[in-house]
Amino acid sequence: MDFALPDYFYNINMISTTVRLLLAVILGGIIGLERGAARHTAGFRTHILVCVGACLAMLTDQYLVQEIAFHADPGRLGAQVITGVGFLGVGTIIVTGRHKIKGLTTAAGLWASACIGLALGIGFYFGALLTAVLIFVSLSVLVRVEHYFYDHSRVLNLYVEIDSIASMKSFREKFNALGVETFETHLSKSEPVTPGGLAFHVDMTFPKEYTRSEMLELVTKIDCVDFVEEVS
Repeated sequence: MDFALPDYFYNINMISTTVRLLLAVILGGIIGLERGAARHTAGFRTHILVCVGACLAMLTDQYLVQEIAFHADPGRLGAQVITGVGFLGVGTIIVTGRHKIKGLTTAAGLWASACIGLALGIGFYFGALLTAVLIFVSLSVLVRVEHYFYDHSRVLNLYVEIDSIASMKSFREKFNALGVETFETHLSKSEPVTPGGLAFHVDMTFPKEYTRSEMLELVTKIDCVDFVEEVS
């Protein structure tokens, strides 16, 4: 099922080509505006270019089938676009020195923009429009829901720097006494900020009577701890 549009909107002609490419600019731009407003690497223009490029690739596929080779595979160029955008998205993902990963949502947004462009390019207007709305809602509205549940989670993933390896045992003992369960502790490959110190990652589950900010403050106040940062 799709919009009840005249047949020329689904065939390759000047009108349908113009409509599809303009919609690619609008829908890709809407998603890109949200990313750009949040100061992410791939913003307004990047999302437009990805969406329009994917749309043109699918238009070209349909043109080949409709005008040149009737037995050609209409999904071949689209499949290559999906692969290519995957490599583009990798360029927006950053892993910091403390293993903090940034840019996954932007990379996913680029990939989704390409999919919207492919849908528009083949004339699947309803799917493209609905997907654009859902993506925009996910990025701009559902992030508040995510933050709510994240803030109420009792699991902490921390990057910690301490003065020596002997202090690790003391670190765990102090939190076990508070009813904090620590698990999956491993040394970090990153060089600690403090010379001669030791960096490690630790996941912990804390009791209900503490908030996230209170737990972070407790970690910070431990004598052997030189630096602490929550890892998302």
